[in-house]
This record gives sequence, C-alpha cells and structure tokens, in this order.
Amino acid sequence: MKQVEMHTDGACSGNPGPGGWAAILIYNKIERELSDGEKQTTNNRMELTAAIKALEALNEPCEVTLHSDSSYLVDGMTKGWAKSWRKNGWVKSDKKPALNPELWGRLLELCETHKVKFVWVRGHNGNAYNERCDALAVEQRDRYARE
Repeated sequence: MKQVEMHTDGACSGNPGPGGWAAILIYNKIERELSDGEKQTTNNRMELTAAIKALEALNEPCEVTLHSDSSYLVDGMTKGWAKSWRKNGWVKSDKKPALNPELWGRLLELCETHKVKFVWVRGHNGNAYNERCDALAVEQRDRYARE
C-alpha cells in the first residue's frame, strides 16, 4: 500500500457561521493542497470534512497518517467513540444524539478502505503544515463570509 501523510484543519466564524476546511496530502515528497468551505457550518463539521475530503482524494487504498489539531476528530476515531455511536444508532453513552452522524459515518466508511492512523498535533504551535492548513481554512471561511 502507498503511504500518504495528511494534515487537516477546519475554521469557523460564529460557530455556526461561515467555515472553511483544508488538507495537505503528501506522497513521495509531492504535496497537494485541498480547501473549500460552507456558508453555514460549525468548526467540528469543518474538521471532519477536511479529513473526509482528504481521504476521498485518494485513488486507491492507502496507509495514511492523518495529523489534526482537532481533539474532536482524533479522539472520536482513536478512542472508538464514532464506532460506538454508529453501533448504538448514533446515540452517545449519555443517551444524547451524536452530532454530525452523516460525517462520522462517511469517515468510518473511508477508514474501512484506507488504513488510517490519526495523530493529534497542537494547533498554532509552529508546525508548518498545521499553520498552512489553518491559513487555507481561514481563507475559505473568509471567502464564504463575504458571499
């Protein structure tokens, strides 16, 4: 399997409000940037969307290391929360509905195709890829805020 490194980030103003997402895919030292946004969304939706869009950009099953500053995303996947929510009909252990089930469901599907290792990184801490993703996501957020 090809080994791909990914960095993702999301941004939102107002939460809900205009938002942007970004991803950088790295394979064989070649970098590809992806970004877009939505007029009305939340920060967590943009974080999940960034990961989904990055994984959807792959043309074949790959081994992926996905770096994110979103504890919501990383913990949801590494601690098994998303799988548990899906198994329980998108209901959390506190009996409240899980938010963003369609995004979590899609992410889980993609992780059945690709072997994904989720890695949490501290945001705004000098990581060049995280900073670039943040800049791209903010750029998209601002573009949607102007529309």
